[in-house]
Amino acid sequence: MWRGILVFLLLAISTVAADAQPRQINPIPFSHEPCSVLDYRPCTPYYCSPLEHGPCIPEIDYPYGQNLQLTIESVPAEADRAKYRKPDHDLDTIGDLFAELRTCWSPPPDNARAGMQMAVRFSFNKAGGMIGPPQLTYATAGVPADTRTTYLNAINSSLKACLPLKFTSGLGGALAGRPIAIRYVDNRELGK
Repeated sequence: MWRGILVFLLLAISTVAADAQPRQINPIPFSHEPCSVLDYRPCTPYYCSPLEHGPCIPEIDYPYGQNLQLTIESVPAEADRAKYRKPDHDLDTIGDLFAELRTCWSPPPDNARAGMQMAVRFSFNKAGGMIGPPQLTYATAGVPADTRTTYLNAINSSLKACLPLKFTSGLGGALAGRPIAIRYVDNRELGK
């Protein structure tokens, strides 16, 4: 009987001690943190304990989000000029894909508006072709309909001029059907 009470007290004390230390989410991604067998926790991307309250939050360092997002400027900054060079080989990485898409962009010469922004979303198939036309997801507010149409036509014709993209089999398989969101920013100084 006393042994049962002692075990119960020890469990209660350990639970109170575990609750006394608030759970901290490590701001350093797991892949960059050294892991040791002497650590106080298991060496996994995340861990949970039945003594902890709250959700089990993974600490996994994803290189890209679930959907691929890209911003393309009409006039790139000096520091970003290298990202706007067309790859001289089949596209093997997401960086190659983004560089290829940046080199495809041709802003409209007429009916242009300084500071105009548009975003479209679409997907590629394994062969490097588009699955359906790009869907408009954002346009700068207060812009006339004919200007929006001009920019959407420029986006469509710029993408069609580059298709089909030449993916390696690995990248083609990884990208097939995944949504890609591109924000086009016309940062040219127009009318000067």
